[in-house]
Amino acid sequence: MAEYQVVTADTVNVMVTSNITQFPMQKRFQKSLTILALKNKLELVTGGSAATMRLSLYDKQDQFVCAMDSETALLGSFPVDEGMRLHVEDKTCKKGEFEDTSNIQKYELSDEQYNSKQDTLRAYLERTKQGKYDQAEMARLAAEKERKQREEEARAATITVGARCEVARPGQLATRGTVRFCGPTDFSTGIWVGIQCDEPVGKNDGSVNGRRYFECADKYGLMTRPASVTVGDFPERAIDADDDDDEM
Repeated sequence: MAEYQVVTADTVNVMVTSNITQFPMQKRFQKSLTILALKNKLELVTGGSAATMRLSLYDKQDQFVCAMDSETALLGSFPVDEGMRLHVEDKTCKKGEFEDTSNIQKYELSDEQYNSKQDTLRAYLERTKQGKYDQAEMARLAAEKERKQREEEARAATITVGARCEVARPGQLATRGTVRFCGPTDFSTGIWVGIQCDEPVGKNDGSVNGRRYFECADKYGLMTRPASVTVGDFPERAIDADDDDDEM
């Protein structure tokens, strides 16, 4: 008669909980480990001490199975199976003791100390004249910003409230309407122009983020930059609505 053997896996996957850590952890262990060796591994997982911890096994229904007291016994000698829970109890530790970082002294450097170091990112950027330490590039960016601001102000000066206009919208037909507002806003920097559109292709009713800039029906209001607005004698016409990130 042929002989049959029951073959089980050499490892087992269990959920590890403890009275020390606040969160459960899924771990895989060799069944050939002694309970003492298992406790040594659990020191790294839970922060408890192998000398004072006690292990208990719970089944998949979270019912107590047995205590694992014999440190010379093998893990596989206990009825441990996939998905069971291994609970670590160490009375010498408080729950969350090793997870609370509120009392750990932070390492901080003063600006003077940081500036004196030569192996920092700031020191490298200073040596290589990159980023904000590139004075020529910073001057160019500042001049470009000032130029755009002057152009925006000059364009805004040609736009008067009550004028008919056309608003350029990338990828779609220009929107026509009447200028109802031109000036600074609370929602962004620079100058914005408020348009009452001829058709319901706008994005608001003349108010943005709770502040009203002009009055119009919902979806007839549009806030855009002066560069997109051309004032002139534009008759009304119907257009299709679409979105654009440079409009409010």
